[in-house]
Amino acid sequence: MGFISRRIFPACGSMCVCCPALRSRSRQPVKRYKKLLAEIFPKSIDGPPNERKIVKLCEYAARNPFRIPKIAKYLEERCYKELRCEHIKFIAIVTEAYNKLLCMCKDQMAYFAVSLLNVVSELLDKPKKDAMRILGCQTLTRFIYCQADSTYTHNIENFVRKVCMLAHEAGDEQQTSTLKASSLQCLSAMVWFMAEFSLIFSDFDEIVHVSLDNYEPDTHNGEDDERGEPHHNWVDEVVRCEGRGGASVGSEISPSCLVTRPRTEKKDPSLLTREEIETPKVWAQICIQRMVELAKESTTMRRVLDPMFVYFDTGRHWVPRQGLALVVLSDMSYFVESMGDQKMILAAVIRHLDHKNVAHDPQTKSYVIQVATALVHQVRSGAILAEIGFVSDLCRHLRKSLQATVESAGQQESDLNISLQNSIEDCLLEIAKGIGDARPLFDMMAITLESLPSGGVVARATIGSLLTLAYMISLASVSSCSQQVFPESLLVQLLKVMLHPDVEARLGAHQIFSVLLIPSSNHPRQTVASLRSGYLYEQRRWHSNTASAFASITARLEKLRKEKDGTKIEHGNNVQDDLKEKEIAEEDWKHGRARKNSPNFYNLSSIIDRTAGSTSLTESEPYIMKFSEDQIAQLLSAFWIQANLPDNLPSNIEAIAHSFSLTLISSRLKNPNDNLVIRFFQLPLSLRNISLDPNNGMLSPACQRSILVLSTGMLMFVAKIYHIPDLNDLMKTLVPYDVDPFVAINDDLQVCVKPQANVRDYGSVTDNQVAKSLLLELRNKIYESDKVIMDILIQSLSSITEVHHFIVGEWVCGWDDTYITT
Repeated sequence: MGFISRRIFPACGSMCVCCPALRSRSRQPVKRYKKLLAEIFPKSIDGPPNERKIVKLCEYAARNPFRIPKIAKYLEERCYKELRCEHIKFIAIVTEAYNKLLCMCKDQMAYFAVSLLNVVSELLDKPKKDAMRILGCQTLTRFIYCQADSTYTHNIENFVRKVCMLAHEAGDEQQTSTLKASSLQCLSAMVWFMAEFSLIFSDFDEIVHVSLDNYEPDTHNGEDDERGEPHHNWVDEVVRCEGRGGASVGSEISPSCLVTRPRTEKKDPSLLTREEIETPKVWAQICIQRMVELAKESTTMRRVLDPMFVYFDTGRHWVPRQGLALVVLSDMSYFVESMGDQKMILAAVIRHLDHKNVAHDPQTKSYVIQVATALVHQVRSGAILAEIGFVSDLCRHLRKSLQATVESAGQQESDLNISLQNSIEDCLLEIAKGIGDARPLFDMMAITLESLPSGGVVARATIGSLLTLAYMISLASVSSCSQQVFPESLLVQLLKVMLHPDVEARLGAHQIFSVLLIPSSNHPRQTVASLRSGYLYEQRRWHSNTASAFASITARLEKLRKEKDGTKIEHGNNVQDDLKEKEIAEEDWKHGRARKNSPNFYNLSSIIDRTAGSTSLTESEPYIMKFSEDQIAQLLSAFWIQANLPDNLPSNIEAIAHSFSLTLISSRLKNPNDNLVIRFFQLPLSLRNISLDPNNGMLSPACQRSILVLSTGMLMFVAKIYHIPDLNDLMKTLVPYDVDPFVAINDDLQVCVKPQANVRDYGSVTDNQVAKSLLLELRNKIYESDKVIMDILIQSLSSITEVHHFIVGEWVCGWDDTYITT
């Protein structure tokens, strides 16, 4: 009957209301969707949409998927019509119909996806029609979340620039806030899509920049408000006080005042309030969260971070006081799930120092490193730093900065380099405090020393950077360093550098050796003497630029020493204080004299006093590193070779004596064998013999005179350690303390450079003549006392070592052969 009514009685459809077979549902199913489409729209423009009819339309489409293309085509054409008339409510009904189709006909999306995307494109292209553009963003967002695969990747990617332009929309903040929030919500969906299907759009950089444009850190601290304390910005706190001066291990040192940014809670899009949904900064944070989820490996992490860094560069957002770079990277460190990802972010920040945008800008590099320092502090507060490969990068940049100090043309450039060096030191200290095992740092230092150039400013700057690192390790004083054997590979390289052609490089090697052997921060503040620079003296040919470079190192390490000893130094005055210290040090250099309060190295009197009468340093000085017996033998042989170098300056003599003293003190941590004990006496006796040899054609008289003072100081020091007072009493009568105008033996039996010594006169013709006459006067007097000295030594050493005095005598008398053949 239905066939007959359709073919023969077309009028029955409007006349008969009784026969079920003639009703429209049965007779005209082909046109039913058109009626449903018409019913979803209200009869008047101001009428409400018919939600029930929209659902029925979608249910019909789900049951009849072959009708979906016609339904989609009708909706698309209706949308174009209403757009021309600017009927926003009807357009909203069209988009709602598409949204319902996405939910109820997800498996049939291919039938209407192109139509939907065409509608979205038209909506986004409407200038100054915020309501329509918001509808377009919302529709595109729902479309993206409904994707089951990456089929429509290209289609979605085509909308990136359009949506990003909406997020950049200029105008009144209240008027554009909802539009920006919708566009950022759409961008967050795109980032989710990329993370879900492991791909990155070609215009991903635009998404990053837009997200950062709308990222606003929350600087309020709820706890402070509850306590009624005045509000403070944590970023300002980071800038104001890093806390190096009081930061170290042990109860005697006050804790660091570096403030860690409070953890930012992740935002769940499904739990946002209406107000949050319309707030751009909330969606900007969600975009950043999802970018972190996207960065599942080092390659994608770099793809996420690189455009961020470029954004920070161009907008000068690295400045900690403004805080955008620091806030964003800190939040990202909290958002990542693993400690490895946090370290990946930190390493990327330090690696950015080599980027062309900042490589030649010391001020920006300083800001970048300050951000890295705060990240290190944040990371190490949660776990131990294990991967520290970026330390070598920091040392390389410190070396370059020290080199730039030599070539600086003006005061401003010098100021910027000092600020950069400050920042690198702060970062190295934070890293040193966060590591659980310093051995990787020692290995890195050894590798750097292995490829040290043979001469020039580069070698000295490299030594200066490693000396700073060593001092930071010493300040942080990793507990695992105590009682461990000095790293073999590093010792080998240090011994090689101690024989370097450049006298300042040799001096720096001794200082690195001293700083690492006895970590300074483990001593009470009152007993740690100042650490002086190893670059106080220049070679006989003076270069003013070298004075500037290494006077800078002098000033820096002096400032570190003051901070370590508890002197409070505000960051705001760091550069001025550094400049003042540098000027004083440079003036001392130009006059060829050492800094006052010599010696250059640690004062050992406190250590000696605490060990007097004891046979072991383990209890009185538990933080000294140990040496194996082979290492001690290598050191003693190296000291003998170094002392015989003809170009030694007074500072080198002082360094050799100090390293010898430290080696002796360290050997007391364990009971050395009898042979080693005797070799500690053999070395000064051998050097003493060389200094008095009138036929020595290798050394100038001035050098022989300094070696005489060196040997005397060594012999008296070892005699004091092993409690042989008779020997010291005799030596005091043989060699006066002031026999050398450049080098002296102080009250602690340490060889030190005289404070007012004019080093430029060292080794001059006049100086050599005076030294030759002096040695001639002392030679007979000292030779006459040899028998008495030997008797005292043999008797004392046989008691100390419990070896027969005849054997001890043979060992002691063989001093020259021992070191010449070693």
